[in-house]
Amino acid sequence: MSYAVQWLRSLVFVVLMYVMMLVIGIVFFPWAVFSRRGALAACKTFCRWVRWSARWMVGLRTEVRGPVPEGEMMIAAKHQSFLDIILIFGAVPAGKFIMKRELMYAPILGQYALRIGCVPVDRGKRSQAIKKMVADVARGAQSPGQLIIYSQGTRIAPGVRAPYKVGTSVLYQQLGQDCVPAATNVGVFWPRRGIYRKPGLAVVEFLPTIPAGLGKEAFMARLECEVEAASDALMRKAGFRVEELRSNLSD
Repeated sequence: MSYAVQWLRSLVFVVLMYVMMLVIGIVFFPWAVFSRRGALAACKTFCRWVRWSARWMVGLRTEVRGPVPEGEMMIAAKHQSFLDIILIFGAVPAGKFIMKRELMYAPILGQYALRIGCVPVDRGKRSQAIKKMVADVARGAQSPGQLIIYSQGTRIAPGVRAPYKVGTSVLYQQLGQDCVPAATNVGVFWPRRGIYRKPGLAVVEFLPTIPAGLGKEAFMARLECEVEAASDALMRKAGFRVEELRSNLSD
């Protein structure tokens, strides 16, 4: 299939994805207003629609591997594109994200994010942002579920190295919960920006649980090592030349 044809298929897919976000958001809105279960049902319906439509419209299959986290725990995930959000949230029973405060004001998305228990964080001064994040999470403890945080703070292109933020270790210690790392290769097929969607198998993999109680440095070292190694392995299996890209970036 030519690049132009795949790009056009991708364009139709992206347009329909946002149309369905609006339609599902409106249809479920009366239920979501009165019940968090309604908001969760709407978001999971959207996740299923995206996975189903991506398979037949652009040839992008998706898979979630590893034991799916349940109960009260933290998930520290690699973030490459919107697709890993869809796969993680669609898999866990009651996910809620640490999210940028600006997303609160996004139509449909922002309102549903708040309704399912997501925690908006102002990414201003680092120390103030961390204190507020911990306080907001503590205040949101009445919404049970799996707290999902992207440890690098933003979407990172495949093969690019970026530091892991200290806020993840602060939450890990303050909450006293086990942490499940999550690796992915979705950015190989669904980029941070742009229309083109590449056919293939996009994967999110839940890794072995890191038990509560580790020191900050030990926790962060283990988290970064395991997530980066597993993500690199998934990208290699998808045909992405990780070492070649990093070599070019360092030149």
